[in-house]
Amino acid sequence: MATNPYFNFYPSTITQEQLLVEDLIIEALQIHGLNAYYLPRTIKSDNEIDYIYGEDTLKEYTAAYPIEMYLENVMGMEGEGDFLSKFGLEIRDEVSLLVSRKRFKHATSSANLVRPREGDLIYLPLIENFLEITFVEHENNQAMYYTLGRGRGGNVYVYALKLKQFVFSSELISTGISDIDTQIEAHYPRIRLTIDNTIGTYNKSEIVYQGTDLANATAHAIVYSTTNNTSNTYLDLIKVTGDFRSANVIGNTSGAVGRANVVSTLPSMDYTFEDLVDNTIIQNEGAEIIDFSSINPFGVP
Repeated sequence: MATNPYFNFYPSTITQEQLLVEDLIIEALQIHGLNAYYLPRTIKSDNEIDYIYGEDTLKEYTAAYPIEMYLENVMGMEGEGDFLSKFGLEIRDEVSLLVSRKRFKHATSSANLVRPREGDLIYLPLIENFLEITFVEHENNQAMYYTLGRGRGGNVYVYALKLKQFVFSSELISTGISDIDTQIEAHYPRIRLTIDNTIGTYNKSEIVYQGTDLANATAHAIVYSTTNNTSNTYLDLIKVTGDFRSANVIGNTSGAVGRANVVSTLPSMDYTFEDLVDNTIIQNEGAEIIDFSSINPFGVP
């Protein structure tokens, strides 16, 4: 017994009915969804990727594409939540978002992406937080599974994104959108310079450098904050490249100049309640337990 050819739900080409359903889904996402930014991961070279572990040496996110998404789990985060293990506190919050295939292709057209990718980020302005894509379901979902048939190339209307709480680890996030870039600044490791005989005033978020000019700088960084007292200026710097030494530090936009006489390489942040950034504490505690002066701790000295 064959299906009725006049009501063919498995056409070889996309039908007008399917396009109508897709337009209605997009409209529903725009009405009931929330604003989001899609941040694709930038890869400079294949040599920087570890294909076994699926990691690269340094992730960079240098673009952000605004797009609407629908939050499936509206009652709150899912997953295991805040998980306390013997390795410390782990944040295992998870969330699911729906995004239109058609709108995603249009919004990210300049990036030439086939689909959302695992490892890319989603920034939600509503909660001011970053989420990392762990899985992309392209044959979704219970409510829209092949509505009116499959069509050409698998005409499914949405991607379902499975995401987890993003754990920052010094990745470069510089999208040019201030709401995103400033949100992550507080998580970068910092160094502190003590400046003497300052001429002028350093500006927050400006580039400072040591050298003849910025193009030939031996070290450069971005000013996170400045503190002044009667005798010194303290600069807290992020995104540090190179090694700052006892030499003049020049503000690229302010033109301020001062000599650094103390360079603190230790981060100036309080890590007491941060997750996965307690390596300095573990190192110091380990030094009290293990005798590293012994060449062969398991044999005869």
